[in-house]
Amino acid sequence: MDLQRIAANQAPVPSTRSSRIASVDQLRGLVMILMALDHTRDYFSGLSFSPEDLSKTYGALFFTRVITHICAPVFFLLAGAGAYLSVARGKSLPQVSRFFWTRGLWLIFLELTVLSFAWNFAFASVAFVQVIWALGWSMVAMALIVRLPVRWIAGLGVAIILLHNLLDPIAPAALVRFSGLWVVLHTPGLVSITPQMKFFVGYPLIPWIGVMAAGYALGVLLERPDRRKWLLRLGVALTLAFFVLRTLNLYGNGDAGISSFVSSSVGPWKLQPSLTLTIIAFFNTLKYPPSLDYLLMTLGPALIVLAGLDGVTVERGLGRILLVFGRVPLFYYILHIFLIHALAIFVGFLFHQPVSWLWHGEHSPAGYGYGLPFVYLMWFIVLLILYLPCKSYMAFKSRHRDWGWLSYL
Repeated sequence: MDLQRIAANQAPVPSTRSSRIASVDQLRGLVMILMALDHTRDYFSGLSFSPEDLSKTYGALFFTRVITHICAPVFFLLAGAGAYLSVARGKSLPQVSRFFWTRGLWLIFLELTVLSFAWNFAFASVAFVQVIWALGWSMVAMALIVRLPVRWIAGLGVAIILLHNLLDPIAPAALVRFSGLWVVLHTPGLVSITPQMKFFVGYPLIPWIGVMAAGYALGVLLERPDRRKWLLRLGVALTLAFFVLRTLNLYGNGDAGISSFVSSSVGPWKLQPSLTLTIIAFFNTLKYPPSLDYLLMTLGPALIVLAGLDGVTVERGLGRILLVFGRVPLFYYILHIFLIHALAIFVGFLFHQPVSWLWHGEHSPAGYGYGLPFVYLMWFIVLLILYLPCKSYMAFKSRHRDWGWLSYL
């Protein structure tokens, strides 16, 4: 039994004849599915090295990692696009601005509490703030940015995406009292507020605010009747720009003072001992913070996929599955972390693997882990389990559109 067969046996999805653009929800659903693969790998592979480590990685492992790179950029892009579409369909700018800052603060709270516990099943002494944190603060920033003319927002977003790597030479230590602020804005690292209150920033804000602002401007294209043509052209242009920029090896993947765990992703690519490793090196772009190369490599194909999804039926099959996951992204996100974490513990007991580390937010011990085929199997099981609750919640939200608080989950 697979996801499509399960979907075929369910009651009809609520009508999609609404102001929502189904292809946007489908793209979001696709990246939610891929995101679960990355997090399943985190909990089940037990690797002592990063998949981006050229000295240890291999083709299948790197592919499993790199296909999930599309997830974070799409989250930010579509969050901005969704805000523009809500304005185009009747909401006032003050309403959208208020939604941005209130939902942004809500996401920050969830990252520091519910999600911190979900990742570790314990409250760690150092909080790791990740994509939901960055989404939250980017939304708070957008609460101000949306009051600008759309063309200014477009210019701001594009300028940040293109030029933020020029900030790479600025080291946090050079800013002395403001070093912690620079870590939050541009350079991943540890921020100490007090000896007892510390957090590690994995998603600095400046580039991600740029992606969300660009997404807001993208909403203009999504309103056009010929959007498919324009999305395809833009996606191809960005993808070609990546290949040109990456081939030139002069700019776009600089060192932002990041820690050693992603050092192999920094800087120009080089020829490697084998063709496979050379291809890996070419596509091994920096995510923390997202370099220009990384954003072109992910946003270009994402827009091509979005154009391809435009017009795909959402009444059955894969299109329907993508729609379900894409309509309830935050609900899915919270649920999938708890599920994958709990499943890792259950499977660990079942196969006599060490599991105590999963209760304490620690690194996996030597000897723990499963091969990639098993990781993919667990990913498929996770999706099977998630489909029904996500579909039920989507239907619940559809029946209670007047319950405004549901837009916060």
